[in-house]
Amino acid sequence: MAQAILLDGDALAARLRSEMKTDAAQLIARGIQPKMATVLVGDDPASASYIARKHADCAEIGIVVEDIRLPATIGPADLLAQIAALNADPSVHGFMVQLPLPSGLDEATMLEAIHPDKDIDGLHPLNLGRLLAGRPGLLPCTPAAILTLLQAHDINLAGADVTIIGRGPLVGRPLATLLSQRGIDANITLLHSRSGDLSAATRHADVIIAAAGVPNLITPEMVRPGAAVVGVGISYVDGAMVSDIAPGVADVAGWVTPTDGSVGALTRAMLLGNVLRIVSSANG
Repeated sequence: MAQAILLDGDALAARLRSEMKTDAAQLIARGIQPKMATVLVGDDPASASYIARKHADCAEIGIVVEDIRLPATIGPADLLAQIAALNADPSVHGFMVQLPLPSGLDEATMLEAIHPDKDIDGLHPLNLGRLLAGRPGLLPCTPAAILTLLQAHDINLAGADVTIIGRGPLVGRPLATLLSQRGIDANITLLHSRSGDLSAATRHADVIIAAAGVPNLITPEMVRPGAAVVGVGISYVDGAMVSDIAPGVADVAGWVTPTDGSVGALTRAMLLGNVLRIVSSANG
């Protein structure tokens, strides 16, 4: 059997960044400088790396970034005050607080404090509620990235059986809502760590999306020949990044993401797309 077609999110993200660079240049020519802010609390190396990649993407596109670094010892009131200041700053079109936060800081409280119209992560309860209601709003970035990846490869989702493994609030639950919306019309099975036989669901799926963060969770025997398989969750084993999708899946699937991940760059592209969407909405 031929090898699966690679769902190359990196290449797609590069193409989208090129398009967004043109959009940003048009705004700048009108005297409108897109600007976002990132808030990093503490010195977690992985979080710092994620922020650096977002800043590099912004520099490529033409979005100005306000880089806010706060100590891990900051109290909830001071972090909320920083969020309030960004909400009130008219020069900042949108911003994000990098997760995870250090212990003692409630992530749900901080995300809810961000004004929904500046919520470039798309994780404010109001924006998630808009998604659930099928109303326009800022979409959560990783679910939007997965949908964009599938659609860019002409994978038919209408009436397709999609199995999502992982019911977290950042990916699984909003993704299930997004893919089942009118106009996309997929049939969704949402599984989690306490589900029974995962193979029984995945073997019949047209599309499998693994967002569990379990190394090599999806093996070749769990995949229907010709299915599309997207690995979202990643883990680190002996310092190496490992996907939820085992390497042998490429011998069975019709489409598959690379085993070193393919959604990260595309997720960042969705974030910057949200920034430009905010700017465009505010300036006609």
